[in-house]
Amino acid sequence: MADEMDRGTGQGGRIASDPRLLAAIAAGLISATLALWAFRGLPGGAFALWLVSLPLFMAGIGFGGFALLAALGVAGLALLLVGSSLGLGLYLALFGVPVALLVLAAGRDRSLGLSFALLGLIPAAGVLLAAVLLADADGGLEGAMREAAEVGLARMGLPVSDGLVEELVRVKAAAIGFWVAMALLVNAAAAASVLVRTGVIPAAPAWREARLPGWYPLLPAIACGFWLAAEEGGDAVTLSLVLVLLVPVFLHGLAGLHRATQALRGRQFVLGGAYMALLLISVPVALGVAGYGFYDILNGNRARRAAPPRS
Repeated sequence: MADEMDRGTGQGGRIASDPRLLAAIAAGLISATLALWAFRGLPGGAFALWLVSLPLFMAGIGFGGFALLAALGVAGLALLLVGSSLGLGLYLALFGVPVALLVLAAGRDRSLGLSFALLGLIPAAGVLLAAVLLADADGGLEGAMREAAEVGLARMGLPVSDGLVEELVRVKAAAIGFWVAMALLVNAAAAASVLVRTGVIPAAPAWREARLPGWYPLLPAIACGFWLAAEEGGDAVTLSLVLVLLVPVFLHGLAGLHRATQALRGRQFVLGGAYMALLLISVPVALGVAGYGFYDILNGNRARRAAPPRS
């Protein structure tokens, strides 16, 4: 009887000490706490919002898809008990589903190409969903963006001119999508770095070796066609789609730049100059990097077609 009790205690101990479950519980509770802190507008809430996905990435990258899904279950339960169903919906849409898609895609695709593609597809899906949900509102998504731009300018004490508002409306949704993609990428990279330093995983994913799939350039090209065909003054949605779909191409160009300069002497100075140029003259340089990304994708496709078949 004592032996059976010992065996039962041992099994229970193994369940209680399962690192996947412990990681899931910790990640879910921390992520939910950060989300509630941000949703309730507490001091530092804007900063907390940027970190909501970090614990989820740590659970997924360090302990696998099961740990990530379990963490989402723990976070969802905590948000329902302490918050509301609306908060849970926002949490899943903004953080839970995107993180799950990225982690699961990275687990299946060692080249990280699909994960990079999702950094454009997820914000694009968000723009389309917002356009559908706000279709019956006054002015639709563009009307909502216009109201948000006017309120923002008024709070900053800036003159609310029609020209400035119109320009902000055209790019505001794309800017939100860009920062969502950057927040996901930065949190994923930070999570991998922490996991490597603590010895949970042997090495971080090879972000600089990521290559977009050969079909991806078709998406921004199609979106560009819809943008060019849109009526003047009603192109905010299509322009936003073009811009957010170009984000992965830009990231691919940066990764390609790192690969291309790997054997150069003074590589750090070259990369430092490139990043400094991005800060100083961001738009032209970013377009140039995206152009290089297109070239690298197409060049990679030609190289694969020209490669001799494996025997």
